Amino acid sequence: MFAPTRDEARRFIADAWRKYRASQALTALEQRVVGIVALHPEHHALLEDADRHLDRDWSPEDGSTNPFLHLSLHLAIAEQLAIDQPPGIRAQYERLLARHGDEHEALHQVLDCLGEAMWQAQRLGRAPDADVYLDCVRRR
Repeated sequence: MFAPTRDEARRFIADAWRKYRASQALTALEQRVVGIVALHPEHHALLEDADRHLDRDWSPEDGSTNPFLHLSLHLAIAEQLAIDQPPGIRAQYERLLARHGDEHEALHQVLDCLGEAMWQAQRLGRAPDADVYLDCVRRR
């Protein structure tokens, strides 16, 4: 299983964006990342100067959002939707998409639940609970 370090994950996102901007060939996963980054123009400048930001820590306490974490959560959701894992996530996403009429808004609804599930798992020192995650998405 692919389990990159924080730095490897950040570098992968930045490199995919750099390759895209340089019109270089992209792997399927890099294409998926570029599609996600394209939805977030607020992060383009940061990625274009990624070396300056790769070691940076973002803290909710200071009101900042970690753009690498945000993009990584989007990527995780894209992978989940592609394989419907956990089972039912695709149907719940499609329900949110129909309700909101906006792909990015529907993805952010799922992303909020995934972030919450990850935070709870980390706080409790255990694996994320797929049922809790799906219940959160269902309540949206």
